Amino acid sequence: MTVRALLFDVFGTVVDWRTSLIAELTPWFAERQHQIDVPALVDAWRGAYAPSMDRVRRGEQPWANLDALHRTSLDTLLAARGIDISEADRQHLTKAWWRLNPWPDAVPGLTRLAQRHTVAPLSNGSVALLTAMAKRARLPWDVILSAELFGHYKRDPQVYLGAAALLQLDPSAIMMVAAHNDDLLAAQRLGFKTAFIGRPTEYGPHQTKDFAPEGDFTLVAADLVDLSYRLTG
Repeated sequence: MTVRALLFDVFGTVVDWRTSLIAELTPWFAERQHQIDVPALVDAWRGAYAPSMDRVRRGEQPWANLDALHRTSLDTLLAARGIDISEADRQHLTKAWWRLNPWPDAVPGLTRLAQRHTVAPLSNGSVALLTAMAKRARLPWDVILSAELFGHYKRDPQVYLGAAALLQLDPSAIMMVAAHNDDLLAAQRLGFKTAFIGRPTEYGPHQTKDFAPEGDFTLVAADLVDLSYRLTG
């Protein structure tokens, strides 16, 4: 098996978005004496993610990167809860997605994989988000690849094929790594190799899917360190 590059889903696969957001937002709202169920807000914010992209796909609104979509969703969620905060505070909260913490295995696993492969995110996160996140979390990416570069969102084929074109590699020489079956199935249909990483606590008590691989993927690993050993020995 020849794999020259590994592309990684980020939210859920590399970083623990739910725990990170709850940990940051809980004291933030408490200090300002806002009575709010922070875990419910975080879950609703993530829940707005796919519908917001679908509105763009249907032509109901112009193309926007994920930061803009996150901001619009946040405004809607705060208004529904009767919470009014400043523009500066809204920008700060939107960028909480830039400050997510990696899973414990992410940095050591990526570091080991990067010794023999090109490693890069392939995420719906913006270039700015992925760059800031990498600097803060010490994610050792060789290059930042974002859906923003292609004017599409995953699981649109233009994202996967656009990444392969930028790397000047055939999809068969690239492995897509994700904790989400639909991401891997989309890449697999285009000729990419695939690796499923289990993240059974990504959605906390609300997880209803992605407990196990649901396709004939190239590799299945417990985490990114495990993946590094399966690929490099």
